[in-house]
Amino acid sequence: MPKIASTSYPKEKIRILFLENISDVALKNFRQHGYVRVDKISKALTEEQLMDEIKDVHILGIRSKTQITKKVLEAGKKLQAIGCFCIGVNQVDLNAAIKNGVVVFNAPYSNTRSVAELVIGAAIMLIRRIPDKNKAAHEGIWMKEASGSYELRGKTLGIIGYGNIGSQVSVLSEALGMKVIFYDVETKLPLGNAEDAKSLKELLGSADVVTLHVPETSQTKNLISKTNLKYFKKGAILINYARGEVVDLDALRKAILDGHIGGAAVDVYPWEPEMNGDHFRTPLQDCPNVLLTPHIGGSTEEAQQNIGEDVSVKLFNYLEKGITFGSHTVPALALPPQEGSHRILHIHHNVPGVLSAINTQLSKHNINIVGQYLKTNDEIGYVVLDVDKKLSAQALGLLKEVKATIKVRMLY
Repeated sequence: MPKIASTSYPKEKIRILFLENISDVALKNFRQHGYVRVDKISKALTEEQLMDEIKDVHILGIRSKTQITKKVLEAGKKLQAIGCFCIGVNQVDLNAAIKNGVVVFNAPYSNTRSVAELVIGAAIMLIRRIPDKNKAAHEGIWMKEASGSYELRGKTLGIIGYGNIGSQVSVLSEALGMKVIFYDVETKLPLGNAEDAKSLKELLGSADVVTLHVPETSQTKNLISKTNLKYFKKGAILINYARGEVVDLDALRKAILDGHIGGAAVDVYPWEPEMNGDHFRTPLQDCPNVLLTPHIGGSTEEAQQNIGEDVSVKLFNYLEKGITFGSHTVPALALPPQEGSHRILHIHHNVPGVLSAINTQLSKHNINIVGQYLKTNDEIGYVVLDVDKKLSAQALGLLKEVKATIKVRMLY
């Protein structure tokens, strides 16, 4: 058997690539731990560009624009983990990542406050009809009037999707004196005095302001459609800082122009430009009392720093310790270090007999297992093994021969 190095990934050989102008906090976290091949590209890459770039990349950081397809993952032979420096992971082909043993992390909580504050700000602006008054003032027209302008206090806020952001909006809006109702497909514990609506129709018919905080799925596509818009209270406000496909914008435009919907704030769209400065069109342009923003719900300095810190720590912990808490692909586990041992990570297809085969291989060659932990999901099994230092190189070679193996690497 050929000689195998005591660690499979010396720091000076590991390449880390961050795209889409990810916060420098992430780069700093890796560089201060001795990783020297850390590169940053300010924009997203096309599939073809990424397939070429990713060939020698071990850790990849992206935001929402970069699409990680099956072809990209298959081209990344050395790729160990992807960090999505944003809330979602829908830009990654998770099934392909699972099959390639690539760990995928994100930051589901880090920009919660930024989005929640903007929702409250938009609600105040719209219920006071500030967009129209602002436009008039810029055009030299004086519109000092109270008609059609209201306070948020005492109004009902309807939250669709009571997750991390929705529940934060709930707390802030209650502090302003609003009544809060919410609707979620899963049972959620209400915060404060919030109440769970029995149905989406009930929520839409009761709320003065409706805010959306749902993921993009086949069930949520056009959730707010021509049909559901009819259930809104006349003059109600709609805020969508969730996903672009959730609202039928043509139907919303008609409802606004007909006077049934009193205003809207939209930050996400079915189609969005690739770069700043690109031409942008939406049916909501030129509609009265509408706030349009360019997907900036989580774009604050604080949020980007928090995201940079959160995801880079997860990537670092996986790279150096094998910890997978927060992963969307490989089962989540963490095993404390064992003195006098080397740690090996084994990712395999979740089929019967793999753990038995691992133990048989090692015991057959008198390799002592100091610590071992297995966790599985529907597709993947993940084993962390701590083995005798003197025999770890031999153990690494043997584990690569186990059937159903996807990836094996030695940490230390």
